[in-house]
Amino acid sequence: MNLYELVVNDTEKIALNDLLFSEENKTALLQTIKEHKYIDELKKYNLKVDHKILLHGYSGCGKTTTAKAIATALNKNIVIINLSTLISSRIGETSKNVKAVFDKASRERAVLFLDEFDQIGKSRDAEDTDVGEMKRLANTIIQLIDYLPADTLLICATNFYNSIDKAILRRFQIRLKFEMPNNEELDIYYDKLLFHFPDHLQDIPRTYNISYAEAKDYIHTTMKRQIIAELELLEQQQLNETIA
Repeated sequence: MNLYELVVNDTEKIALNDLLFSEENKTALLQTIKEHKYIDELKKYNLKVDHKILLHGYSGCGKTTTAKAIATALNKNIVIINLSTLISSRIGETSKNVKAVFDKASRERAVLFLDEFDQIGKSRDAEDTDVGEMKRLANTIIQLIDYLPADTLLICATNFYNSIDKAILRRFQIRLKFEMPNNEELDIYYDKLLFHFPDHLQDIPRTYNISYAEAKDYIHTTMKRQIIAELELLEQQQLNETIA
């Protein structure tokens, strides 16, 4: 498989200030970013920077956008891998693919973002049709993480934290949990999203008990519907005036 078939090209720039975090997560992420900005100075004192981060929790709560924001803050390229294309039924092929991805990120001193990390980092005790292959893959992951250069950030995301192999979990210096937003947090997010639209379109019912991604989809769908309805009404009025 061609390495470039595995990489999702994404040049979207996201500012960290545009995201909503718990105070605990925000503090940890800002510290990591500062460490990498001053990595050369810290090396002089044999101080190692944290560069292996695991983001876990509910889907749609900001794990992918967090990885993009970190890359933006550090002015690094981000290598995003679609893990569904990484898994191969051929013995040894998946490990080979994973190594190629890590090598690419290391060469570019990039941010390597692996989503749905449980697909390749699951426990070696898990039931699987090929236990031997999964053990070999887990061992490969451990070795690649251990030898990852400090100037390359590895950010992995999963919705299934408990399925990750414990030996792999120990490799991550930072593990951050992403919770579903409460009503107050969603209101702040809604205000951010609605700010860019005309005032008369902003007064819409708000939906709660959903993720940030679901809230964004809801707003965009609602706004498209309202804007199109206004345009169609305007066109009809213009047509009526022409006929008259």
